[in-house]
Amino acid sequence: MQMDMFQVEMNEYLPLRDVVFNTLRQAILKGELKPGERLMEIQLAQRLGVSRTPIREAIRKLELEGLVLMIPRKGAEVAKITEKSMQDVLEVRRALEGLAIQLACGRITKEEIKELEEKKKQFEEVVKKEEDVVKMAEADEAFHTVIYNATLNNRLITILNNLREQMYRYRLEYLKDTSLHEKILLEHEEILQSVSKRQEEKAMEAICIHIDNQQEAIRTYIKKS
Repeated sequence: MQMDMFQVEMNEYLPLRDVVFNTLRQAILKGELKPGERLMEIQLAQRLGVSRTPIREAIRKLELEGLVLMIPRKGAEVAKITEKSMQDVLEVRRALEGLAIQLACGRITKEEIKELEEKKKQFEEVVKKEEDVVKMAEADEAFHTVIYNATLNNRLITILNNLREQMYRYRLEYLKDTSLHEKILLEHEEILQSVSKRQEEKAMEAICIHIDNQQEAIRTYIKKS
C-alpha cells in the first residue's frame, strides 16, 4: 500500500468518521488506492493519524457504495473495476444526462453557452498539453457541470453530481487512452453546437454517443486488464 500518496484533510465542520471516509473514498476514486489492494486498518490508522474505529466505519460505508469488498479470511480490499459495475453506472448516467441536456437546451442562457465554450477550450488545452489524467478528468467534469447547472433542476443536479463521483474511476481509465482524445474533443464540439442552437434531439443523440463510446472504451480496458 503506497501510504505516502494521500493524507487526511481535517474539517472542523465534519465528524472524524466522515473526514476519514471522504479521504479514503477520494483515494479509491483517484486510483491512489488500487483495485484489488487490501485495506489494512492498522496501516491506514497510522498513516491518517486516527484510531481504527473511524477507519472501520469508513470501510463499511465504502462497502455499501460498492467501492470496497469484504473477502472472507482476507478482510477488506478495493473493489475491482468490472464490466457489470461500469455498465450499471453508465446506464444511469446515459438516461440522466439525456434528460439534463434536453432541459438545458430549453433553459440555458447566453452566458452559460459562453461558459460551456470556455470549458470546452480549457479541456482541449489540458489534453493538448498532455497533463496528468486527474486534471483532464476535472476539466471534463467542468464541461458537463455547465450543462447540469443549466437545467435549473436542483434535484437532478444533485443526483448527477453524486453519480459523477461514482463515474470518476471510470473516467480516469477512459482518459488515460490518448488515442481517444481527438474523438472526445469532437464529441464535446458536437454537444456544444447542438446545445447552443437548442437542438434537443441532436443534443441528446450527441450525449448518448459520447457516453456509449466511453462505455465501449472502458469495456475494452477491462477485458485487457
